[in-house]
Amino acid sequence: MKICIINGPNLNLLGKREPEIYGTETFEDYLDILKSKFPNVEFTYFQSNIEGELIGKIQEFGFSYDGIILNAGAYTHTSVGIGDAIKSITTPVIEVHISNTYSRESFRHQSYISGNAKGVILGFGMRSYELAVLSFL
Repeated sequence: MKICIINGPNLNLLGKREPEIYGTETFEDYLDILKSKFPNVEFTYFQSNIEGELIGKIQEFGFSYDGIILNAGAYTHTSVGIGDAIKSITTPVIEVHISNTYSRESFRHQSYISGNAKGVILGFGMRSYELAVLSFL
């Protein structure tokens, strides 16, 4: 099974950024844990702060992978383009968020991704990614 994890803006700062919300673990450290928990899954990881690069990766992996786990960060709430990219591909997408976006600012309650995603997992910290992987198995 091939799963691509795509993280959006500011997720490169995990471990440093707002640890009270996002914790102190880097995503790269957590990815090593995921790989050890799911040795039969081939993971590809991509992170970018640039919307067009995220869309490009969704399109690149969107017809050949078994699943995409997408945390689009703040683009979740602003990017019609990312939502359209997900609608355009055949690979199922799970939208994930580390925090519970509904317990935060009201602008974070809107998602341009959810309506085109297979499912949404939020509020379980980094474990949101593990739950997304399990949804594909």
